[in-house]
Amino acid sequence: MEKEKSYSKDLLGKTVVSKMGKKFGEVGDLVFEVGSGELIHLVLRNPTSYTDRMELEKDKEGEQLIPFSAVIASGDFIVVSEEDII
Repeated sequence: MEKEKSYSKDLLGKTVVSKMGKKFGEVGDLVFEVGSGELIHLVLRNPTSYTDRMELEKDKEGEQLIPFSAVIASGDFIVVSEEDII
């Protein structure tokens, strides 16, 4: 079965939530490996107070990052697995 393509512009602005429905914020930007094009992180925009307690990795500008490996679904929302973040 062929994997459906998705474009980065389709991810930007989407709300990021956990499997349990906890809201993290929105996708503000994407970090990817230049050589391979592999997505590495989602950069959170408008992070919620819930993310403050998680001690997420941050970029040079202090923006909170979610590892793309933690993303388990993408549709109306970006669903992440909290266990895979920490």
